[in-house]
Amino acid sequence: MTRVKRGNVARKRRNKILKLAKGFRGSHSTLFRTANQQVMKALRSAYRDRKKKKRDFRRLWIARINAASRQQGLSYSQLIGNLKKANVELNRKMLAQLAVLDPDSFVKVTELANSVKS
Repeated sequence: MTRVKRGNVARKRRNKILKLAKGFRGSHSTLFRTANQQVMKALRSAYRDRKKKKRDFRRLWIARINAASRQQGLSYSQLIGNLKKANVELNRKMLAQLAVLDPDSFVKVTELANSVKS
């Protein structure tokens, strides 16, 4: 059987990992074995946190809406329930943006929700 030399393939594989590890601190960016471990860990975290980001933003929006609605004398759940009864289809992201950037409009939305109550 003929001899197979893997110099090119092995070097390319290692360089691909080291390129992904650019910016890591210390030997995590220079030594292949530790860089490989850190790259695998980073890719796992990136995959997990792409899902987590959606949850985190929703929590942030809810906290902002809750804070703004309590200033108007409503709890978050009362506000959302009343908005659903009034057929106001503003999502949480938009409500949070209104609460932060345009408080006057948010007050109008809460007044609308208050008027529907039953």
